[in-house]
Amino acid sequence: MDTKALLKKVRKIEIKTRRLSDHVFGGEYHSTFKGRGMTFSEVRQYQFGDDVRSIDWNVTARYNEPFVKVFEEERELTLMLVVDVSGSEAFGTQTQFKREVLTEIAATLAFSALQNNDKVGLLLFSDQVELFIPPKKGRSHILRIIRELLEFEPQSLKTNISNALEFLSGVLKKKAIVFMLSDFMDQGYEKTLRIAAKKHDLTGIRVYDPVETKLPNLGIVPIRDAETGAVQWISTFSKKIRKNYETQYRQHVSAYEELFSKNGAGKLSCSVEESYVKKLLGYFKARV
Repeated sequence: MDTKALLKKVRKIEIKTRRLSDHVFGGEYHSTFKGRGMTFSEVRQYQFGDDVRSIDWNVTARYNEPFVKVFEEERELTLMLVVDVSGSEAFGTQTQFKREVLTEIAATLAFSALQNNDKVGLLLFSDQVELFIPPKKGRSHILRIIRELLEFEPQSLKTNISNALEFLSGVLKKKAIVFMLSDFMDQGYEKTLRIAAKKHDLTGIRVYDPVETKLPNLGIVPIRDAETGAVQWISTFSKKIRKNYETQYRQHVSAYEELFSKNGAGKLSCSVEESYVKKLLGYFKARV
């Protein structure tokens, strides 16, 4: 993608997702993800209706009139976007590829964090950590993240969720809000998920294409694995083959849902044909 086309696409994503974050998600994001607690701000004169428990007795005695302590929320947080860029994310049969939807969701979350003056970081992964951008503030930083989401070409097409979670736990020393965006077509990440969910406020967002859920009856067809490149000729006439495919797919989805629930992490699933706006809003409101 040339520079002009890339900038045009970045701007298009910014306009769409920033509008959503400004008018729809900003307040929900702020309400859902609280700061680390209350910190002392200032002392002011007592006003009718103030809680008497907040009176600063030392200052009150000094000035011979009541003063109260004012506290404010320690708001600054860190949002970490952990995004799957493996080969299976380049799949799509309708209007959008899964990776395009992942990019829009990530951009919307990033601008929501920007609106609340939070830091945002990015981790792109396949079966290895492809790119890590440390958390920072600012619009230019968010636009860099969007550019990487749009144009980054991974070195590998395979998936290893465990590696990504292990890297995340090692690189982020303080608690962060973590959104992991993937189709979660992987296994063996139970231990690293448990560690990450205990340390961070972790949410999994599973993006999928409805066509992936079932194998249609199309006769004898070549099936290419998007992550290994291997091609197999399969007879989709066979009910047994179609059923085995559906069973294996459901097992991956069930494993994702059970693991995130068991470890106290948030989770939601969104089809490329659904409105991720409604899905995210519903998730935020359910958490408040």
